Amino acid sequence: MKANTNTKRIFLWSGPRNISTALMYSFAQRQDTQVYDEPLYGFYLSHSSAQSYHPGAKEILDTMTHDGEEVIQMMLSTDEKPVLFFKNMCHHLLDLDRDFMAEGENVILTRDPEEMLSSFGKIIENPQMVDVGYKAQVELLHDLAARGIPVTVVDSKSLLLNPRHQLTALCERLSIPFDEGMLHWKAGAREEDGVWAPYWYGNVHQSTGFAPYVPKDTLLPEKLIPLLRECQLYYEELMVHSL
Repeated sequence: MKANTNTKRIFLWSGPRNISTALMYSFAQRQDTQVYDEPLYGFYLSHSSAQSYHPGAKEILDTMTHDGEEVIQMMLSTDEKPVLFFKNMCHHLLDLDRDFMAEGENVILTRDPEEMLSSFGKIIENPQMVDVGYKAQVELLHDLAARGIPVTVVDSKSLLLNPRHQLTALCERLSIPFDEGMLHWKAGAREEDGVWAPYWYGNVHQSTGFAPYVPKDTLLPEKLIPLLRECQLYYEELMVHSL
C-alpha cells in the first residue's frame, strides 16, 4: 500500500499516559501540519476485550470505523497539509500489516513505567501488558529494524526536561524545520480531540505547553508491581535507542 503524495507523514506509536496528547498539541501549532488523534482506537476496541473496561467505549465504537485497513488507507491517502501527524497507541495496531509504515516517519514515544502506571492505574483499574504498550513497542522496534524502516524513540521525561532541545532534535530526525510555536498552545480542547478526551485529557486541557518534569512520589499498589517489573525490561531496551 503506497501513499499517493509526497506529503510528510509522521506515525507516532505511543503508550498511554506518555504525554502523547501534548506532543500532538505541539505539532498542531505548526501552520504546515494537520494532526489526527488515535484513528485506530475504534478498530482496537472492536477487536479486543478492552471495550469492556475503557471509558467511553460505546461512543468510540459508535463514531469510529472498526476497519483497520480503512484507517491505514486514510493515513496514506489524505494530503490535507504538507505534514500529517498521526498520534496512535502502539498496542492499537494488533495484527495489522505494518508495510504501510515505510511510507512515513515512525516515532515511538515511551515513558518510565513506574510513572506511567501511577497515572494509568487511576483510570484503568487492573491494567495488563496488552493495555500499556511496552511489549508492543519493543516488538515494533524489532519489526521495523527487520524491514529496514528507520524509527526514532523519544522518552517523555527527556522531552519534559528540555522541550526545545528534544523537539529540535526530533524535527531534525524527521527532516522538517523546528517551529518555535511548538513550545506553546492555548489551554482547552482542540477540535481534533477524540471523543474520549473527557476521560483522559484533563491535564493537557489545562496546559499551555509542556509542563516541567516533576518526579512522581505516589507509591504503586502492590498488585501492579509484577507488571511494573515486566514493563521495566522493555522500557530499558527502548531507552537504548532513545533520541
